[in-house]
Order: sequence, then C-alpha cells, then structure tokens
Amino acid sequence: MVKRYIVRLKERLKRQLAVYKPNAAWTICYVTTFDLVSFLLRSEFNKTLSTAGFHQEMSSNCNAITVAIVTWFDYCGATLGGLLPRRPKRVPFRGPNKRNANVKMMNLLRTGAAVLAISAAAGFVPAQANAASVPLVETGSSLLYPLFNLWVPAYTASHPNISITTTSTGSGTGIAQSIKGLVNIGASDAYLSDAMVKAHPDMLSIPLAISSQAINYNLPGITHLKLSGPILAGIYEGKITKWNDPAIAAANPGVKLPDHEIIPVHRLDGSGDTFIFTQYLTNSDKGWASSVHYGTSVAWPAVSAGIGANGNQGMLAAAKANPYSIAYIGVSFADQAAKAGLGQAELLNKAGNYVLPTPETISAAAASVANSTPADERISMIFSPGKMAYPIVNYEYAIVNAKQPSKADAAALRHFLTWAITEGNSMSFLKQVHFAALPPAVVELSKAQIAKIK
Repeated sequence: MVKRYIVRLKERLKRQLAVYKPNAAWTICYVTTFDLVSFLLRSEFNKTLSTAGFHQEMSSNCNAITVAIVTWFDYCGATLGGLLPRRPKRVPFRGPNKRNANVKMMNLLRTGAAVLAISAAAGFVPAQANAASVPLVETGSSLLYPLFNLWVPAYTASHPNISITTTSTGSGTGIAQSIKGLVNIGASDAYLSDAMVKAHPDMLSIPLAISSQAINYNLPGITHLKLSGPILAGIYEGKITKWNDPAIAAANPGVKLPDHEIIPVHRLDGSGDTFIFTQYLTNSDKGWASSVHYGTSVAWPAVSAGIGANGNQGMLAAAKANPYSIAYIGVSFADQAAKAGLGQAELLNKAGNYVLPTPETISAAAASVANSTPADERISMIFSPGKMAYPIVNYEYAIVNAKQPSKADAAALRHFLTWAITEGNSMSFLKQVHFAALPPAVVELSKAQIAKIK
C-alpha cells in the first residue's frame, strides 16, 4: 500500500516538475523523493526487509527528505504552520496555464506535505528521526559541482551518519544562501569581498582545492590559438569584432584566421567564473578596469553578437551551438568541452609566455602564492608570477558561517571540510576535474579556519 502510494507520488512529482522549469530547490525535492522511492522498489520491504530494517532505512532518509521539503516551501515563499519565516518576495510561476497557477501551487504544496505525512505516519518525525544523522546542504559554484559529486559519495559511504545534498546554482547564489543561513556550504570560485566581510563578520572563505578557467573557442579548422588579456577585453567590450583582427593575427602568425564576426559568450547568473574572468580582464586592460571592473555579476558591454548563458553547462552548450564563438568555461568541464569540439586557447602569462591550463601550469601558479596567502585566505591568484604559471587560477572556496545552527551541524561541517582538504585533495578525485591540490601551507590555513566553525 505504502509502496504503491509513493510510486504515484513520484510520478505526480515528475509530471509537475515537467510543467515548471525546475531550479535547484525543486530538484533537491524531486531527487530525495526519488531516492526513497528507489529504495522501496528495490528492497520490496514487504517480503524481504524486517520492520526494524525498514525503520532504520526510513530514519536515514528522513532528514534528507525534510531538508528537501523545507527548501521547497522556502522557495515557494510558504509559511508552513508558521515554522518557516515569512518572505515578502513572491516568486511567480512560469507555467503555461497561469489561470490555474494557484491550484497548481496548492497541488505542489500538498505533494510536499504528503512526503512529510508518510514519514510521520510511519513514526519518523523529522526532529526525532535519527539523532545521529546530520544533513548538510551545499549549493553554488557550477565549477566545483563536479568535484562535490565525486567527494560526497566517497565521504558518506564511510560516514553514513552525515548526509550531504549538493546543487549547482552559481557562486553568487551559493554565497547569498550561505549568508542567509539557507545552506551550510556556499560553494564559490570567488572569495568574499571586503564589504561582505565587514557586513557579515562571521562568514569564512575556506579554500578546498585549486582550479582554473579555460578560454574555449569554436573555430572550424583551427586547433591552436593564442590570446591575451587585452585581446579578450577588446572582444568582450566589442572593440575587436572579427577573428582576423590585426591584434589576434599578430598573436597567431601563420594561422589563417576567418573574416567572421566573433560571438562572445558570457554568464547571465551570478558566477565565480565571471568573478575570476573579469578580474583577469581588469588586471589586463585599464579600459576594462575603469569601465566594467570585476565581480560575480557585471554590466556587460553591449556587443551585437554577444550571447548569455547560465552555468558552465550553459556556456559549453552555447559555445558548441555557435560556430565562431568564444567562452570562459571552468576547467572541470575540459573533457566535455573537448568532446564538443571546442578548442582551448593558450594565454599570455605574466612572464610573457603562452600557456595552457595543465596540472603543471596550475600548480606553478599556486606554488607562487602559497606563502603569501593571508590567514583569511582571501587572495587573487590572477597573473601569479612564474615562467610557466597559468594566468587564470583560483582557490575554490567553501563560504560558511562560523556560527552554525547547532553543535551537531558544526561538528559535521568541520569533519567534512577537513576531509575535503586532506583525503579529498587526493589526485584520485582532483585529476578527474583537472584541479590541483592545496599546498601544505594552505591546508594548515584552511584547518585553522575550519576550527572556527562552532
């Protein structure tokens, strides 16, 4: 009976999520419900699982389900029994039938409540479900997301008392939700600005690994291309509009460049990738520094051929779909970019050499700033010195609040983050996303920051 009901619930969720474009919160709800359904279908608990076994499995899933539903209600702006804060901002539905939006909203809320009801009916009140189980929620950087998807299964397999939900929403969202206390970890390619630290003194920027950013291009017939910061600034300002522009030709002698309009692709969402790319342009070009500057979101100059995209996946898809385009894409998507037929540009570094983002060039950049990294670990690695240092390298940060909601949350968060910067920095994980490990000196700085989480 329970199994049949949950199957129907799963199908209902699937149909409703197909009507509305799902964002991170909806995805969390669907995935956690699907996990529970999958368990019930696999185990056939009526026949093969004892009552005690069923109780234990439901308990281990209950917190994740509760986090999903609470996130869902929070997104919708609901005030479930007064337990969730009232939010003045209304989030409009974008479904095709706006006249029935209120009815559909109530159906969605009832569906979410049904999941809670199943848990309660089986005797699994969320707050009492499993005192030893602690749910952590991470959201943010699409560049870090592939690494979290490697880390979490490995970590939770040996630490079943801690569950971790991950979503890719962009660094800007990760930072904002961590500051608001909606998530435990805001994954970000950008560190907190001075203004943010002043406004939120309990927030920490903790490096977890070292990454870089590739400049990918879709140029039929061209497999090698050299670019520089001033050239890229000119492209994104609309001053360099053709691939055979004299500035690009001078950097690529002997390469037959097409007389075709350049299509620059940029991020629409708040993004750590935008932060480090525009920081690179700011350090490369005085005009860009004075007119645009850098940040997770910037006022992009109007370029007639320019297009926007969300997330690294969106950037990759846009570049693949548009011949003669150029895009900045996190290096964790390098394999996918290569499969899509996109080229990777060599960039001019501070020493005057053209280099690709490789483990050697990324590590060279990291090594040059390891000893100058401050105690709060907020530092730019753009144009790090070194003959072979790649110019767009960055720490990948966990943006966390030193004051967690509970001691259990704080202990679980400390444990996971410590694992991430030690065992998680193994190349068995990092090489799959083309990241580099933190230098030993930086690991110690991150440990000191992690110890502040209470």
